[in-house]
Amino acid sequence: MSNQTSPSIVTLDKIVSLCKRKGFVFPAADIYGGINGIYDFGHLGYLMKQNIKDAWKKSIIDNNLGEIFFLDGSLIGPQAMWQASGHIENFHDPMIDCMNCKKRFRTDDDNINIEKPCPSCGVKSWTAIRDFNLMFQTNLGALQDESAKAYLRPETAQTIFVQFKNILSTSRTKLPFGVAQIGKAFRNEITPKQFLFRMREFEQMELEWFCKDATSMEAFNYWVEKRKAFYATIGLNMNKIRLYQHPQKKLSHYSKCTFDVEYEFPFGFKELEGIAHRGTFDLTQHSKHSGKDQSVFDQETATSEMPTVVETSVGVERLFLTVLFDAYHEDIMDGETRIVLKLHPSIAPIKACVLPLVKKLNEPAEKLFKDLKKQFINVEFDESGSIGKRYRRNDEIGTPICFTVDFQTLEDQTITARHRDTGMQERIKIDQACKYLENILLV
Repeated sequence: MSNQTSPSIVTLDKIVSLCKRKGFVFPAADIYGGINGIYDFGHLGYLMKQNIKDAWKKSIIDNNLGEIFFLDGSLIGPQAMWQASGHIENFHDPMIDCMNCKKRFRTDDDNINIEKPCPSCGVKSWTAIRDFNLMFQTNLGALQDESAKAYLRPETAQTIFVQFKNILSTSRTKLPFGVAQIGKAFRNEITPKQFLFRMREFEQMELEWFCKDATSMEAFNYWVEKRKAFYATIGLNMNKIRLYQHPQKKLSHYSKCTFDVEYEFPFGFKELEGIAHRGTFDLTQHSKHSGKDQSVFDQETATSEMPTVVETSVGVERLFLTVLFDAYHEDIMDGETRIVLKLHPSIAPIKACVLPLVKKLNEPAEKLFKDLKKQFINVEFDESGSIGKRYRRNDEIGTPICFTVDFQTLEDQTITARHRDTGMQERIKIDQACKYLENILLV
């Protein structure tokens, strides 16, 4: 078995092609031409997203600072909530239109120079730059007046802040503690781009850490390092990971300090996750606008204090795309070029595949399949095509191990365990397959 790594270049086009070809990701409403910035996730994509979310939940629960509580907040919030948070006034991007081709651009992100022609049509005919609010507006109920205005949430954080006191009282906890949420967010991006990197509908994984101001910087520094370390646990190449500290002049209006965890994509270093010291801004604003005090009474000091917030936030789809970029490889195996996703076993959508060498061996292969599926669930059975083609199919979707049932199995109750990354094969007892796979998944 030969396996020679090729210095292949991973491109966005290759990732997009793989996703649609293998059923990871489809354009939303594909038969109607798709929707820019919105995607549907097929079977493999769904499973991999769930694995990513499970890994994230495990990583934040495993901390040395305190307890984590979870919330599943509503997608729609009243206008008053978004006024209090500052989103109606501040959540916008600078936009410009080309009057010739009618295309729109972000002037801060699309490298647009109004002194030069439009990059799309080559004509210099610009509108004035104006602010564009990114929130999707809707109406609650039958009325269409100002009182009915509401918005799809552009982030999950605000639903945590407005439920802070309810969580505090029902959990019977005290500072410090965290509230985490995984859920949909919506942003009417001017120019969705780079596939899953910038979308209009996406999922966020956010943690709001509530603590006293005196310990807030210690907590902030802890979560910066903790969140950076997370990416090693899901198998990302840490040589492509870096921390970027926002300069003071570019900080968000609420932030005392912000770091981004960045990954080196083919199109440059880009943000994976933001870790921000949000101070007391959010809870103070909601106290002011709602008239409901969000401060916490400390019985030991007999004083009230508005909690300080440290936030970590990462997009599920953006991390999904990062994992694919990092795992995608092309190499030469047995004289043929193959595509292989070298996914960490914890992230791989399918954990193992059972392959009967020929259909005559389906009976023992199906028994093995059922035994594996009882324990690991996401196991597949593949009897279609040559054994080589079946190996390649599983390599391409990142399946860590394939178990092949052959004629020798009938003689000595052994099977072939074939490894994805190297193509290495070894004989193991068929009744040891579950334990064998378990050990691989624990890596």
